[in-house]
Amino acid sequence: MSKMPEKAECGSVYLAAGTDYQASRAVIFGVPMDYTASHRPGSRSGPQAIRAASPGLEEYSIYSGKDLRDACFYDAGDLALPMGNTARSLAVIEDATETIFAAKKFPILLGGEHLVSLGALRAAVKHYPKLAVLHFDAHADLRTDYLGEPYSHASVMYHVYTELGAELFQFGIRSATREEEAFAREHTHYYPFHVFAPLKEAMPLLVNRPVYLSLDIDVVDPAFAPGTGTPEPGGISSVELLEALALLRHLPVVGMDLVEVTPVYDSAGITAMLAAKVIREIILAFA
Repeated sequence: MSKMPEKAECGSVYLAAGTDYQASRAVIFGVPMDYTASHRPGSRSGPQAIRAASPGLEEYSIYSGKDLRDACFYDAGDLALPMGNTARSLAVIEDATETIFAAKKFPILLGGEHLVSLGALRAAVKHYPKLAVLHFDAHADLRTDYLGEPYSHASVMYHVYTELGAELFQFGIRSATREEEAFAREHTHYYPFHVFAPLKEAMPLLVNRPVYLSLDIDVVDPAFAPGTGTPEPGGISSVELLEALALLRHLPVVGMDLVEVTPVYDSAGITAMLAAKVIREIILAFA
C-alpha cells in the first residue's frame, strides 16, 4: 500500500506533529479498540486522551536534550475499526502497520487494549523475522484463552510467542496464573517485578537485533498511573519507566505500542500525561 488506510476523524494531534506523512520518520496512529476488556473497559478513548494531554508537555526534553520541533513525525489519527469484530480489526491494524514498515518508517500505536499489539506485530515479523519483543506489563498475558476466548488482551503475548515465533522479553510482571508463570519461565526471558535493572542486564542480548516495544501502562504502579483497565498494585514508578526508556536509545528499536490508558478512571489525567511523556521520549529517541 502507498498510503495510510482511511482513518476516523481525529479531534487533535500529538504535540508538534508535522503535516507531511511522506517526509516523516515516525508515524503515530490510534487504535480505539477495547472489545476484550475483562475488568474495566474504556481504553478505546486512550489515544485521544494521550493526544489531549501532550500540550501540557514541553517540546524540549531535559532527558534527551532534544526537541520535538526538530523531530520528523506525523500523527495519522485513529484507525476506523469494525466495531466488535476482533479478527477484522486485527487485520486493519496489521495492514496499517505494514504500510508504515513498508515505507521504512517507525510506527507508534496508541491503544486501546493490549490485543492491538498482535496486529502490529504480525506486520513487524514480516519485515524483521528475528524480532525481539520487549513486553513491559503488570500481567504476563500468556493465557491460552480468557473465559473461552482465545484472542484476548490476556492472551496477546501467548500468540506473539506461539503464532509469530518472536523472542519475548517480559519485564515488570507481577500478576500471572500458575500456568502462565511456568510458561514464561520455560519459554520467555522472564524478569518479574522490575524493568530498569533487568533491561540493563538483558542489553547484550538485544544490541544486534531489531527490537519492538510493547508497553502496557499498568506496568507502572497505580499510584502513578491509575487510569487503566486492570490496575495492579506493586508496580514500578514513573521514574523507573523513564530511566528504562533511556536505555532503549542504545538499541535498534523499530516500532512500539503504548496500550491500556483508560481515561474514565484517570480523573486527574496523570496516566494520560505519563503516556504522552513516554511517547515524547520515544519520538526523540527514534525520529
